[in-house]
Amino acid sequence: MLRVGSVAFGGLTLPGLLRSEAARGARHSSPVRSVVILYLSGGPSQLDMWDLKPDAPVEIRGTFQPISTTVPGVQISEHMPRMAKLADKYTIVRSMSHTEGDHIRGGYWVMTGGTLQRPIVQASGMSRQDRPHIGSTLNHLLGATTSIPSFVMIPEYTSPVGVPRPGQYAGFLGAAHDPYLIDSDPNLPDYDPGPLLARERNATNRLNERRLLLSAYEQRSAALESFDVHSFDSHKQRALDLISSTQTQKAFDVTEEPSATRDRYGRHVFGQATLVARRMVEAGVRLVQVNFVRHDRGKGGQGYDSHSVPPSPPHLGWCKDELLPPTDSAFASLVEDLSDRGLLESTLVVMMGEFGRTPKFNKDGGRDHWPYCYSAVLAGGGVRGGCVYGSSDKSAAYPTSDPLSPDDLLATVYHQLRVDPHAIIHDAQNRPHFVSSGQPVLGLLG
Repeated sequence: MLRVGSVAFGGLTLPGLLRSEAARGARHSSPVRSVVILYLSGGPSQLDMWDLKPDAPVEIRGTFQPISTTVPGVQISEHMPRMAKLADKYTIVRSMSHTEGDHIRGGYWVMTGGTLQRPIVQASGMSRQDRPHIGSTLNHLLGATTSIPSFVMIPEYTSPVGVPRPGQYAGFLGAAHDPYLIDSDPNLPDYDPGPLLARERNATNRLNERRLLLSAYEQRSAALESFDVHSFDSHKQRALDLISSTQTQKAFDVTEEPSATRDRYGRHVFGQATLVARRMVEAGVRLVQVNFVRHDRGKGGQGYDSHSVPPSPPHLGWCKDELLPPTDSAFASLVEDLSDRGLLESTLVVMMGEFGRTPKFNKDGGRDHWPYCYSAVLAGGGVRGGCVYGSSDKSAAYPTSDPLSPDDLLATVYHQLRVDPHAIIHDAQNRPHFVSSGQPVLGLLG
């Protein structure tokens, strides 16, 4: 499998990506230029993070205590103290709601803005029949805006059972719009974001290797995909230019950051991946998705899918020790840095999962899947700061005002990037599809 262009699993198809972007000259000017999605894979608990219910019975509220934030009347979990100090810079949506309690279907919905139409099982992977991820749709509609990929995913695809789950690549829009997949842990000494980083000490050798890989990819693509091979040559050359670009290489190189900055984000995969995302925004990448690593009985363990089913750790202990600290440090550091660099208004940060957790603890002391009411957090990008949008009932089980669907959330993101959420895109059979069936939520915007 080539690192430069994985056809089977939707990794980078860099020359194809460049070919497609060059074919679209129209660009939209907008004050919002970039989006960072912090994806908390597994389903973060609204009751233990952003929508605590201190007056509810203990079987609902748990043991976490709410703390005050910088916004009077707004409280969040005691285990997110840095986020509490930045509450004036983000909005908490406490009324997210949909009907898919399955990880695969829920994740697909929140990343593509549509429901999955094909039968799936736990080990189902991505398919070219599927709707595209929002990053792929933006790439298709807006084309290139910088000299680096427009859509980046780090540190890996969400794949807790070993197969990348649906909704994370371009689907029926084709491999040209797949994300640049970094597929490496930036918290480890052997971090390698792939062909767009060439260390000075062996830059020439690595670049020669890339040329060989791109030639092999061209031959493989000619056999597997229908495209103009002659046209491909110019895009292959541009790909090589990106690989040898010092600016591009530095953007992907987290070791360029001071130790104090890396410490502030947190010396864990989520923190360092979020730091890379900030560097991507500074370099001009349009959309970066940072996935909270989760592998059942592997690296990251259950992630945010904390049912507490043995041998998994108890839910509240897992949240306190493994989930909330890295989430708090990564989100807070990103918002602080974007604000300090004058980039927060031009960058929309969306922190979300595929759904929330049940109001009541299960028999093992965990919380199960709950899509009917959960929370998300939005910062920058023209979104109001210091606000709470929507509300939930006394057990955070159902919205009591302003329910917000994944379709509406993504429609709002498209709107902020000046993309018509009701624009039409076509699949491989030339069948039309709306970009989104949702409506932009103007009440979220400043």
